[in-house]
Amino acid sequence: MKKKVVVFSQLDQDILQCLQAQYQVEVINPKLGEVNEQIREQVKDADGMIGAGRLLNESNLATAQQLKIISSVSVGYDNYDLAYLNQKKIWLSNTPHVLTETTADLAFTLLMSAARKVPYLDQWTKQGQWKRTAAEAQFGRDVFAKTLGIIGLGNIGAAVARRGFHGFNMNILYHNRREKLELAQSLNARYCGLDELLQQSDFVVVAVDLNTESKALIGPHEFDQMQPHAVFVNIARGSVVDEQALIDTLKAGKIFAAGLDVYAKEPLQESELFSLDNVVTLPHVGSATAETRKKMAELAYRNLVDALEGRTPAYVVNASFS
Repeated sequence: MKKKVVVFSQLDQDILQCLQAQYQVEVINPKLGEVNEQIREQVKDADGMIGAGRLLNESNLATAQQLKIISSVSVGYDNYDLAYLNQKKIWLSNTPHVLTETTADLAFTLLMSAARKVPYLDQWTKQGQWKRTAAEAQFGRDVFAKTLGIIGLGNIGAAVARRGFHGFNMNILYHNRREKLELAQSLNARYCGLDELLQQSDFVVVAVDLNTESKALIGPHEFDQMQPHAVFVNIARGSVVDEQALIDTLKAGKIFAAGLDVYAKEPLQESELFSLDNVVTLPHVGSATAETRKKMAELAYRNLVDALEGRTPAYVVNASFS
């Protein structure tokens, strides 16, 4: 009898066809009823799951009897109850590295768009307001040779730093749980405390993992440390930032602008952010290019198949179930 795989979100069609050729595949479809009810029913006899963007925890996995792996098509895994998966000895795998450069590209897109008021000026032009030479209200901020502060110098943070240092001759500051001397040396980057980074940086990019230490890491105190001309960019997770504090800061003009790809609640349907012309809002698309999403799906597929065929996947978040 073929092993059973539950696909719990949209999946690359080539990968889906590969799975269907090997296993019994059931696809969760929101059009067929309440999603969590479908999950609870389908995981009863499932051996594996693959997808992204769903909250998976005891409430919708308790019926699982033989589930061996959840293969997430993502790097972050805050949607999954890791403690429960450990308790049930269910592997959780992810797809690191393949989206590093794409996400760093988007960070710089946000940085430059916010600095040069790109969305605002796009609308200003389309609305027919370009009747004379742009005035001070349309002026942005220079990026070249400014100071870039990076909070979280992991793979993505380092990729952002490389773009700033090599591409824009930027002075790099970073704050991290520990110093990264070799990496920092190659970027001429200086380690500093969080307050000092915020006080000294023209641009601040948040690229930390979401954990107990980083939740609400940036709040009213931190925004008060930033310079009035500073641009704030968040590509980490929405919960890393006190969103209302950011809104208040932007409305008061305490910083120049912000560029956001992540939010406290997603999908974001209504927000005061939408009424502000000094913030760029994107719909969590850090890895959303055709090439990168394909690579992520392929890696998630390999993780899943390895687990189902008795091998240890390359990228297991909770290998020790500790």
